[in-house]
Amino acid sequence: MSSLSALREALKQSPDNLPLLQLFAQACLEDLALDEARSTYDAMLSLNPTHAEAKLGIARVLYLGGQLSEALVRTETFLRDYPGHASAWILLSRLHWADEQRESAREAYEKAREVTGFVPDSGLEKDLYGHGGVPDRPTAVPVSSTGEPMSSGFFGTEDAEEKSFARYLEKANINFASVGGMDVVKEEIRMKILYPLKNPELFKAYGKKIGGGVLMYGPPGCGKTLLSKATAGEIEANFMAIGLHQILDLYLGNSEKNLHQIFELARAHAPTVLFFDEVDALAADRTDMKKSAGRTLINQFLSEMDGTNSNNEGVLILGATNAPWHIDPAFRRPGRFDRVLFVPPPDEEARASVIEILAKNKPVDRLDAKALARKTKDFSGADLKSVFDQAIELSLAKAMKEGRVVPLTMDELIRVAKDTKPSTKAWFDSAKNYALYSNQGGFYNDVLSFLGIVK
Repeated sequence: MSSLSALREALKQSPDNLPLLQLFAQACLEDLALDEARSTYDAMLSLNPTHAEAKLGIARVLYLGGQLSEALVRTETFLRDYPGHASAWILLSRLHWADEQRESAREAYEKAREVTGFVPDSGLEKDLYGHGGVPDRPTAVPVSSTGEPMSSGFFGTEDAEEKSFARYLEKANINFASVGGMDVVKEEIRMKILYPLKNPELFKAYGKKIGGGVLMYGPPGCGKTLLSKATAGEIEANFMAIGLHQILDLYLGNSEKNLHQIFELARAHAPTVLFFDEVDALAADRTDMKKSAGRTLINQFLSEMDGTNSNNEGVLILGATNAPWHIDPAFRRPGRFDRVLFVPPPDEEARASVIEILAKNKPVDRLDAKALARKTKDFSGADLKSVFDQAIELSLAKAMKEGRVVPLTMDELIRVAKDTKPSTKAWFDSAKNYALYSNQGGFYNDVLSFLGIVK
């Protein structure tokens, strides 16, 4: 469950909890769920009409939604009541900058600097003051993962307080041998991804570029992230796993900059497997989006995948999604996510491997991983973990009563598994409808094949 979903569930139990409402509204802003953020701030004001953060939050929602005039009026009104609010001055600076009132933007930012609690905004400073940043403010040269100074090709002239994504770059320490079962998916990855990367001269002879994009889709918790990292390990490439929260920024334009920096780092360290989890949130269908901020980020993502201003040679872009039907069709054209892999729930061999990993260092009495795997058809890796967690809670309750370690038994594990419904079934219920009635170009043929349906 995502943090936003968890907060939403918590609010059902405590709908008038102001601190919880504020956390939820902030999470909505970070996910660009602007309508939900606005309604939450409105709810806060109905409970406390003088709530300062709710008033400023509405101004932020308006700013992100492109309603600059109303956002400006609300921010100026807010600052008349709260002149010592540093982040409000920063928002005012951004609003003036968006309106091309550069001098007013600098004046507002300078007032923010004079207020207690001021936190520098490096991206805005670069816009306001140019590459030199704020006068008298020391800057630092970012370094790569090898310790070498980075050129402007990595992060431009950003200072040390700017986001650095080098920490997400790593050498993959696993390969396909580390992933139990899933032989069919592995062979598809070899044919569509690994062989071209291992034989670049052969492919170049036919005018084929090395790299590109691959979209992996399937039920949640079925190992898409693990397979992506193992793919990087198979070709001894660098690996970068990027989530939506690492890209999104509260202020307009910064999300696009973050995305560009991530691609630049991957290009500089090619060969690199660049993995985007929950890519449907980053590549959503633009026809469903009314807000300009999300559309701009999607356009930036398309531009980066195309390598419009840079060379993506040696950069393999992997996207994982549980909801491929929400992805903008533009991402599936040739040169982008033009190769598609269906990642089904782990097969019996893979489940046995996952069970052995979950049982490691736990007091399990006579584990029979293969027997438990046979009893857990259609279970995802996350479902198997849930089985172990529930069984551990039962044993732990006995252990506390008896004052000794009580081992987990196979009978308990099988009984818990019997009472646990695989989460993948709900996903297949949705996917089946798309596969039957919205299967342009045979996109969901693998789903139909897995379900044993011939259309």
